[in-house]
Amino acid sequence: MTIAVFGATGALGNLTIDALLARGVAAADIRALGRNAERLAALADKGVTTFTIDLDDPSTLAAPLQGADEVLLISGSEVGKRLPQHKAAIDAAVAAGVRRITYTSVVAADTNPLMLAPEHKATEDYLAASGLVTTILRNGWYTENFQSDFGAAQATGVVANSVGESTLVSSAPRADFAEAAAIVLTSDGHDGKRYELTGDSAWTFPEFAAAVSQVLGKPVEYKTITADEERAGLTAAGLPAEVVEMLASMNASIAEGALSLVTGDLSTLLGRPVTPIADTLASWV
Repeated sequence: MTIAVFGATGALGNLTIDALLARGVAAADIRALGRNAERLAALADKGVTTFTIDLDDPSTLAAPLQGADEVLLISGSEVGKRLPQHKAAIDAAVAAGVRRITYTSVVAADTNPLMLAPEHKATEDYLAASGLVTTILRNGWYTENFQSDFGAAQATGVVANSVGESTLVSSAPRADFAEAAAIVLTSDGHDGKRYELTGDSAWTFPEFAAAVSQVLGKPVEYKTITADEERAGLTAAGLPAEVVEMLASMNASIAEGALSLVTGDLSTLLGRPVTPIADTLASWV
């Protein structure tokens, strides 16, 4: 069985390839598709076949998918360009006659207030109309997305944002999502399924600060700031205006409960508990 991985040079893609290898998939049966030549070279060192592609250029997608049985489409990172890029990958998979596409969407894509959710839902709809067998992995938030908050706590003893004290976040580390993807790609019973992948429990930012405090061995407090204060701080840090607005929008959606859903889907796929947030924080010290 040949598995083609879109987005292989990203963090999730790299971890997924490692997980596939750990599950006994022969390196020769894995195709790593991506744009970054240096990262592709590192993957080639693991023995996998690599292809340089550009999702904005559909002509680069046909050859890597010829003869592939399974395709993992890791969602693109360019907000506003995801849907046409995803459509190009799906169309190429249809033309190549692949058996199934597994797609990494976002948790609760049809109701989630996050600004990136509509592109994910539209991709799910396009997949449904493609005629292909599909599996949808609706990934929750990566714990690594909060590593900058951890760094701020190390430096200042404070975690500050506009999310609020009572907002719940259910996260898991990328490696857990990658392992789940590898399991789906290499085991039976997942055709036509949709999984809502989250942590086993949700935490608040005061709880996050307390966990960071325990890991660092020093006091860390959580401070709620206004959205305007947050924008001002991000701007002062040198972030471009569009990034500032994107982050502010994300935090506003998180405050609305965008990341609060808790299901047992991820731990069920893994056959073990999701990695606790404290364990991930400890790995950052």
